[in-house]
Amino acid sequence: MKTSDLLVDVFLTAGVVCQLVCCLGVLVMPNVFDRLHYMGAGSTLGPLLVGAAVLVRQTTSAAGITTMLVMALLVLPAPALLIATARAARRVEFGRVEARAEERGAS
Repeated sequence: MKTSDLLVDVFLTAGVVCQLVCCLGVLVMPNVFDRLHYMGAGSTLGPLLVGAAVLVRQTTSAAGITTMLVMALLVLPAPALLIATARAARRVEFGRVEARAEERGAS
């Protein structure tokens, strides 16, 4: 077994385990704000690990370049989408996005 094959196996295993933990976290957590933590990790860490496995195997072939493009399109907007989802959930639950004085700790 070559080193690159072992590296592919490690990246794929880590990516799949990460995605499983994130999916389980989304299912188990009691509210939307707790679920968002797992959604953030599931939309960045897992795909990056799986993409890294493909890049180790394919390097700079057409499949490798396509993988880099897909990873960029998946990972780059993920934080903005997560923040927008959190703001929308806060507006639905509390009626406003800004924190009230008692939530900030001010009196």
